[in-house]
Amino acid sequence: MKTTLNTQLNADLHCHSVVSDGTLTPEVLAPRAKANGVELWSLTDHDEIGGQDRALAAARALSMPYLTGTEISVTFAGHTVHIVGLGFDHHNSNLTQGLRQTRGGREERAREMSDGLAKVGIHGAYEGALKFAGNPELISRTHFARFLVESAVCQDTSEVFRRFLTENKPGFVPHRWASLQEAVQWITQAQGIAVIAHPARYRFTPNEEYALFTEFKNHGGQAVEVVTGSHTAAEAQRYASTALEFGLAASRGSDFHSPDESHTDLGSLPFLPSQLTPVWALLADRIQ
Repeated sequence: MKTTLNTQLNADLHCHSVVSDGTLTPEVLAPRAKANGVELWSLTDHDEIGGQDRALAAARALSMPYLTGTEISVTFAGHTVHIVGLGFDHHNSNLTQGLRQTRGGREERAREMSDGLAKVGIHGAYEGALKFAGNPELISRTHFARFLVESAVCQDTSEVFRRFLTENKPGFVPHRWASLQEAVQWITQAQGIAVIAHPARYRFTPNEEYALFTEFKNHGGQAVEVVTGSHTAAEAQRYASTALEFGLAASRGSDFHSPDESHTDLGSLPFLPSQLTPVWALLADRIQ
């Protein structure tokens, strides 16, 4: 592997498998990443680390360096924010328990979403979504979206979210996730590094965003995703400046979910800007 300080490393430290809301198994994702030139990989399923041993074994079989990963759902200032954890001990009991607690409210939320959709004539959505959930504990809006596409209610998952699954739409139900402090502490207490995922996706005011980064750093967070599948070049530049302003390392990840749904494939992102400290430089001793 190249020097860990190298920002020109094809690292992909954000993607999902069937263990959460992706459509491929860890065993299929690893060779896809390798074939696309990924030099350092992490599987970051939502609120779940059940696929880590499988992903690590698949990466090792290909001699591809690997970092443990997860993506934790957090409520901050009334919004859902995602915090990626990298390089942690995935057998740590505090982290394992915290993630189990976070997953706990998903079934109740999913049933409420199904009830909301039934009121506008879409019946059987819970059972339909469940068919797409490889892990029933992690049933999510994405699984409902796939059901509505399969049922020809919408043409694609983007249309589903726009019409049914965002705020003030029939199938939207907010969920109370972990707190920012809890998520960061679960990761850091397991010897990992916490990363704010795809910050441009959150609809925060400038003051709210400043508060997010300030509190994140105060709780022990150390990095931010600068280059990611949903960021434009201008947004990557903006969050490169934010990383420097707050003294944070920078991460890079496609947020790949599915060959049919994701605009950005594994390993296909621009490199990190050279003035930044890559998160893998802080995790050199955790790369497996």
